[in-house]
Amino acid sequence: MEAPELLSRFLIAFVMSSIFRLSSCSDAEKFAKCSVPYKCGLLRNISYPFWGNERPQFCGQPQFQLDCRYYQYPVLKINGLEYRLLDNTPSDWSMRIARLDLWDSLCSPKLINTTFDHAIFSYAPTVENLTLIYGCSEQLPDFATKDNFSCSNEDREIVYYANEYLARILEPNIRSCRRVVQVPIFRTALETAEQDGGRSGMEKVKEALRQGFDVMYNGNGSMWSCKSCEYSGGRCGSSTSTNTFSCFCSGDKDESGTCSTSNPGHDSRKKLIIGTVSAGIPVLLACITVFFFRRKLSTLLAEMTKKDQDLEACIKSYEHLNVKRYRFSDVKKITKSFKYKLGQGGYGGVYKGKLVDGRIVAVKVLKASKGNGEEFINEVASISRTSHVNIVALLGFSLEGRKRALIYEFMPKGSLEKFIYDDSTSNATTHLEWEKLLQIAAGIARGLEYLHRGCTTRIMHFDIKPHNILLDEDLCPKISDFGLAKICPGKESIISMMGTRGTIGYIAPEVFSRNFGGVSYKSDVYSYGMMILEMVIGGRKDANLGANQTSETYFPDFIYEHLEREKDLRLRGAIMTGEQNEIARKMILVGLWCIQTNPSDRPSMSKVIEMLEGSLEALHIPPKPFIVAPRLLENHPVEPTEESCTTSVL
Repeated sequence: MEAPELLSRFLIAFVMSSIFRLSSCSDAEKFAKCSVPYKCGLLRNISYPFWGNERPQFCGQPQFQLDCRYYQYPVLKINGLEYRLLDNTPSDWSMRIARLDLWDSLCSPKLINTTFDHAIFSYAPTVENLTLIYGCSEQLPDFATKDNFSCSNEDREIVYYANEYLARILEPNIRSCRRVVQVPIFRTALETAEQDGGRSGMEKVKEALRQGFDVMYNGNGSMWSCKSCEYSGGRCGSSTSTNTFSCFCSGDKDESGTCSTSNPGHDSRKKLIIGTVSAGIPVLLACITVFFFRRKLSTLLAEMTKKDQDLEACIKSYEHLNVKRYRFSDVKKITKSFKYKLGQGGYGGVYKGKLVDGRIVAVKVLKASKGNGEEFINEVASISRTSHVNIVALLGFSLEGRKRALIYEFMPKGSLEKFIYDDSTSNATTHLEWEKLLQIAAGIARGLEYLHRGCTTRIMHFDIKPHNILLDEDLCPKISDFGLAKICPGKESIISMMGTRGTIGYIAPEVFSRNFGGVSYKSDVYSYGMMILEMVIGGRKDANLGANQTSETYFPDFIYEHLEREKDLRLRGAIMTGEQNEIARKMILVGLWCIQTNPSDRPSMSKVIEMLEGSLEALHIPPKPFIVAPRLLENHPVEPTEESCTTSVL
């Protein structure tokens, strides 16, 4: 073999062996480099999948490159947009980010929606979209113009903003606007910012945006592989050539791609350790279980005792209201051990009973798990203050620890709900005469007027609906269920609420969004309006006003159409007399006035009574309100939360 050929083979062998040696030591070098704590700007201890500056790309994933800036938050680029990385929580694979282009100015030239690759990122459940609306050729409704601001360009362009609920309502109005941009924020961020009435709309939106929003990252599934890698003692990274996950080890790897720790004698020690641990784990778990169970039980008992003490203190403060308190054993006797059940709800069950004096009563037994007792106290405190023919009478209550019951006068006809829904398959359904419907509507209005004006304190019900209107043997209506009620001292009209309460379909717009105005007794007026519209139509289940109506149709729309064209309503599938038509039109007009979007446009309950008792000629068709269909509210959970009116019920 000639010398040149021998030299050539030698060089090839040398190069190949060098490559293998380089490859094997490269893995260890990568392990060492990816083990170094990573600081970027204001954030410390950053780890996989992030990389950037002195941290090599192979220590992270390509999509997670950070731009580290001196004494500033790191910047992360996603789908062409730059975000400030405000925080990172590796334990649950989440990060808090905020759009950099909207940090200092809301008039960015790059007005695009926030988008993510959902194979890599997903929003946390605490996030919703804030909508920024630019360059509208037409004026938006008044309720949307609150706190708008302008960009400092040549045209002084007006900018509007809306939360998810308001944006759905405005959808038809903003189609002609130049640009509509959606930016994620925390659900509570805008509501918190809007509580400070002294700042401009731009400042409020900036504060909400600067809080950022939480995003979960999975890195195309690499985070699970990273967990296994770290558990084996390795460091997570990626292949710069294939962009796939790679586990870097200080030694050898096993078949699964994670780090191997096997060596002579290791297996025997491993077996000994496993055997010892296996034998000790059941004993240890038993000890831990007993310890935490006893601790949890003692904590729970302490909490229950504290809650019970608080409830007792509240109840004693209302002893002057002359509502009889019963022992729970007496409640059992009254209901014959809860023998006759009248109904069931989320609060618990309602049972028929009989007092010693022979009066028939309805006993509502609240579930033990129903909150801290707020609804129970609300019922006692609210109804005990009332005395009106159209308010259900509270005859007594029982409170013994977690056992709670309320005793009401018995309403033999049940709730209004079963009288207004026209379901031919239901034997319980009974049509009421139009004159009787008008009397019931007027009675409910008098009851609400009494709550709003006739008491020493103003009471707002917040859950007016057919289910909560009970009827006695003469079909006299009585307002019931004050679990969500709000008591305000004197004649306070505007209250502060940090949440939404009520039933979907009856909740006033301002309860969902403060852009519509303050929450007040006018919120009850809205619920009343929705209810009497249902009374007229026969419930949303049976709106026979058109052949092509679907369940998606929101009934005030086609009511307006028929009123404006002065068509025969033919409600409940029957031809109506002139007098019946007049009653129906009067109730519809009153209902439409009550559901006006702006609370100040709604009549008081005193005015409602005047309208119901007056002539039809004195009423005119109100403006058509901006109302969102119930299906658009399905993603908005409705739960009562802590709030305050100058003083609280509790």
